[in-house]
Amino acid sequence: MDILGSGALLLLLSPLLLLLGILVRLLDGNPIIHRRRVVGPNGEFNAYKLRTMVQNADAILAKNIELQRAFAEQFKLKSDPRVTYLGGWLRKYSLDELPQLFNVLVGQMSLVGPRMITAPELDKYGVYRQLLLTVKPGLTGYWQVRGRQDVSYAERVRMDIHYITNWSLRLDMMILLKTPMKVIFGQGAY
Repeated sequence: MDILGSGALLLLLSPLLLLLGILVRLLDGNPIIHRRRVVGPNGEFNAYKLRTMVQNADAILAKNIELQRAFAEQFKLKSDPRVTYLGGWLRKYSLDELPQLFNVLVGQMSLVGPRMITAPELDKYGVYRQLLLTVKPGLTGYWQVRGRQDVSYAERVRMDIHYITNWSLRLDMMILLKTPMKVIFGQGAY
């Protein structure tokens, strides 16, 4: 299902992906693709995203103690000064995540699953750390359709664990059906 779904979506969305890549290149320069190092059942891998931040984003974060504190708490910043104008728009509508369809196609991710996280975020999962690593991260998931960035990190962990322990094809279908409306209205995304 993941391979067929991601393949079909890549074919259908390839003109949009090409257009967005051109816009990133024209407005924000290279690189167009950002590789985020995340974890999955088979170890770490590069999850692909359209670049939404300025090129020296890590240096900006390293120089600002307050930003570092806020980032350490949620692993995301609500009013992130590193995000470009185009990047803010791409994030709001989750268009920056479309390249992850390639990750799904090659079997590193699933269309539906817990949210992809970095290795340092594993500590936030405490005793559920190993459970999280038993399933592939998803392009969309329970957390994305039930609150996104509007919930605390602890609630996000609870939602990921709920998804894993209550997985069913019916739940995946419900998530897939709800995802387009969340994306269209940009609810809880930044």
